[in-house]
Order: sequence, then structure tokens, then C-alpha cells
Amino acid sequence: MNGASILIDLISDFNLQTLGNYLENDEAEPQVSVQVAPFGQTVSALLNPNGREQGSVALVWTSPASVIPLFGEALQFRPVKEDQVLAEVRQFAEYILASKKRFRSVLVCAWTLPDWFRGHGLLDLQKPFGARNLLLKMNLELVSVLQDEAGVYILDPRDWMQSAGKNAYSPKQWYLSKMPYGAEVLKRAAQEIKSAMRSIAGQARKLIVVDLDDTLWGGVVGDAGWENLRLGGHDHVGEAYVDFQRTLKALRNRGILLAIASKNEESVALQALRMHPEMVLRPQDFAGWRINWNDKARNIVELATELNLGLQSVVFIDDNPAERSRVREALPEVLVPEWPADKTLFAITLSQMDCFDAPQLTNEDFSRAEMYDAERGRDALKREVPRVEDWLASLRTKVIVEELNGSNRARVAQLFNKTNQMNLSTRRLTESELVQWAAEKSRKLFAFRVSDRFGDSGLTGIVTLDLNGGTASMVDFILSCRVMGRKVEETMLAVAIEYCRGQQAGRLVAEYLPTAKNKPCHDFWIKTGFEHDDAQRMFWWDLAQSYLAPASVAVEFALEAGSAGPERGLGVECVAEAGT
Repeated sequence: MNGASILIDLISDFNLQTLGNYLENDEAEPQVSVQVAPFGQTVSALLNPNGREQGSVALVWTSPASVIPLFGEALQFRPVKEDQVLAEVRQFAEYILASKKRFRSVLVCAWTLPDWFRGHGLLDLQKPFGARNLLLKMNLELVSVLQDEAGVYILDPRDWMQSAGKNAYSPKQWYLSKMPYGAEVLKRAAQEIKSAMRSIAGQARKLIVVDLDDTLWGGVVGDAGWENLRLGGHDHVGEAYVDFQRTLKALRNRGILLAIASKNEESVALQALRMHPEMVLRPQDFAGWRINWNDKARNIVELATELNLGLQSVVFIDDNPAERSRVREALPEVLVPEWPADKTLFAITLSQMDCFDAPQLTNEDFSRAEMYDAERGRDALKREVPRVEDWLASLRTKVIVEELNGSNRARVAQLFNKTNQMNLSTRRLTESELVQWAAEKSRKLFAFRVSDRFGDSGLTGIVTLDLNGGTASMVDFILSCRVMGRKVEETMLAVAIEYCRGQQAGRLVAEYLPTAKNKPCHDFWIKTGFEHDDAQRMFWWDLAQSYLAPASVAVEFALEAGSAGPERGLGVECVAEAGT
């Protein structure tokens, strides 16, 4: 996100100028410039641009009594009807949805009440009297209306209040400047807003490389033996290590990869992972490991290369300050957090890290670790089978072709914003921008799901096309590195070409836009058989000719009813309609 600053529009019923100052002066990425809407004019700022710049990010932070009038009545201990309050919440949510057309993304702060507000005291969380009971339902209603809108995200300011403690609210600041919160709340808010913006931009870390001795367990396994490690049992340190492993496992379950970089004998360390009865993490939970006596910085580079990840995706955790310093100096792109000496703080330290936050979670995220485990099986088979053609045939690869739809658009947007190596143009689009782009009649988006006999790799490929008269343009050609080299790339080209032939186009053109990371895409296109210019940037195919689809890949189509697809040209049937 380096480069030009991102514009963020602060919309509120109180004065957010100080928050704007914190955002602009904070050194963390992304760099932002701020424009603050006049406080107290929330709805008009949402609905009427008044010359304000389009395409910015919006933060909507309001007090519930200001934007939901009936809740203000409830705070005055006047009787209100819950359904009428929730109707006002839905109306306010509709204003936010209407404003989304002007903003790239909208961050909406959930509503809170100050800790000094007692309301009905003992009864404040109970129906029908409690203001806090009503506020909980209001927040749930707000989330319910907004949660399915692409590009709208809900933040929870209660965390910011709790971190500031007794200094969260400042009555004096309210009377002086119409800002109800203390400085600590605003600093924390600025940090969380920037964290959210990094997540939306696809900058989440994807791989944790962890040490073993005195990091994943207590003790040195080579000296003590796996039976005598401090792990679990009636021991507070052993219990802390188990909880740390559980936290790692939870991250793995949501799609963060785990790997090991440890100075140890591999056989001894793996025996501990397999045999210790209190071990939460087993060898199959790790996407890879380097358990040897080599430099850990070198091992991390090898692991990232093996997993087709950039170093900017890596977090390294080690109890040894010298090892942390070495990796931090040698590999500045790797995040190396300062790690506490107190073992009981390991789990909470990991849980507090915001670098793993993602704007959405897809089925591919939840099954990512299993996908890498399946990849090890493919590699093992490749070593056994002497000819690459035989290996490809033995995989029994299947590709299912879909169009953009409500169930896959989050994953498609994720691929747009995370894929670097096999990416023709490296165009970045938010989910809502993607939906808007694909809605034009001249455009087509195909998404490709890949599976083989080792497992399902999920939605891993995208082709977008723009047909203008007799010429078709391939705007995007994107494929996850997980399935590169299995003839999926050629299958995607065959699908695109047959579709364009069916649309009576005469030529398909594609422009390669080089980046620091997408040379593998260029290497592939040079070998496609497409003609190209001397600079090897423009590629084209005469659509009087078909493109030979790889025999080792079976293709099925799951297209919308009535959609003009390429299935006939590939000699297969359209097997399903979307939604069936």
C-alpha cells in the first residue's frame, strides 16, 4: 500500500478531527489523508456528497441516541416499543448502504454506552427496561442488515474503551470540543482503522514459522527426551504451552499456515510431535518444516519458497532473542514480534496480533492446511512417477467453471487482491468494484475450481474477458500458485478461447503488465502458442483456430441458466445450473 495516500472520510455526530490527526500522523501503513464531515450532520453526509471526493474509504462512528431518536427516548426512561426502535436502526442502515455507491469501503462502528451509565442498574440487561438490552439488539439488527453488503465492515469500539480504562470517556472534552472520548481511545481507534484497511487491501500474514524448544513446548527435546517435556499436566507452565498450541491450532483452522524452523534433530523433534500425549499440534498440522542445524533465516526463505509465499506473508516466533534479531536483520519483510519471556503470556500475545485479520473468510481459507497436506502427497507421487505426463494423468484433475455469483464473489475478490505470481495485470478490485465491473454486458468472468484425487484445491483461477466488436480482450488471468503446473493454466485458456469463438470474435488479445512478482505469468504466456510482439507484452490468438485443451484435465461447467458458455467447444456438457 505504499505510494499515494488513501482518502478516508470521517462521518459522525461528534467531532472526529482529533482522530483524523492521529490517522494522518501515524507512521503505520497505509498512509492516509482525512476529510472530516461536519459533526451532527451524519445522514446528510452519507446521502449528499456536497462536492466531497468520490471513491474514498468512509468511517461512520455515531452515538446511538443521536441517530436512533427512540433510543434517546429510552435513555430518558420513557417507554418505547422495541420493534419501532429496530425499524429506525434498519432505516439508518439503509442510509449507509446507499452511501456505499460513493465509497470503496465503509467501516461502521457498533454502538456503545459509557461505562458510567447505570441505566436501570440491576435490570439494565433485562427486557423490557434495560437500555443495554435494547442496545445489544440494535447492534445485532445493524449487523444483520449490513453484513452481506460487499465492502461494508463492522468495528467494535468496546475494545478501544476497555484498553483506555477509566480514561475512555472525557466529559470535559465533550463540553470543550464535542468529542466524548479520551486520547487513548482515539489512538487505539486509529490503530484499528489502519489495521482494517490493511486487511481489506489483502495484506494479512499467511504463514507462522515457529520454533520448538522452549517455544512450542518447555525444555530441549534432544536433551530431555519427549517424555520429559513441559507440556500440559499439573504445571502452570505446561498448561501455558498447551494453550499456546491451541491458539496456533485455531489460527490454522481459519486458514493461517503453520511451519517449523528449529535447530534440532528432525527425527527426534517429529517423534515428540507424534508421541507426546498432550501435544495439540501434530506433524500433519504443519505445511512444512526445516528441522536442522542451518541458519533459521535461510530455512525461512526455503519454507516460503516451498509454499509459494512471499516473505511479506511470514511471521516468525522464537523465544530466543538472538534468533529473532538474526531473522529481523536478514529478512526485513518477515514480521518478527518481540516475544515475552514469561511463557504464560505466549497465547495472549499471539491472540492480540492483528496481522492475521482478513476482510472475509472463504471455504478455501478453512481448508487451506488440508490443501497443503494434499500437495505433499502430489509431490511424493511426482517423485515416484518418472514421466511428467504420466504424473499429470495420474492426478485425475478436474476443473469446474463458474460465473461470478453471490456464493463465490468473496473468494474471487480474495484471489484478485492476493495473487501475485500468475497474474496477467495484477489489477486490484474490492468485492463491490468487482461486481460492478462484471455487470457490464460486454464482460465475462469465469472462475475455476480445481480438484484431483488428493483433494479439493477450491476456487483457484479467474479469467475476465471484455468483448468489443470483433476483438476480445483478456483483462485478467489469475491462478493460485497452489495449482500451477498441472495444466490448469492451459485449460483456462481453452475455456476463454472457446467462449470468444462462440461470441463470433475474431481475435483474443492479452496484455502482460510486469511487476516485481509476476514473471512466472510471463514465462507461461511465452509458451502458450499465442503470437506476441517483440517486447513480449502483447499476446494475441486468431480465433479462427481452436485451442487444444489438455487431455489430463476434465472440465465441467456450472453456469447460469441461459448463459452462453464455451462448453460445446470443449466437448463437454453443462452439468449444473448455479444454485442447484
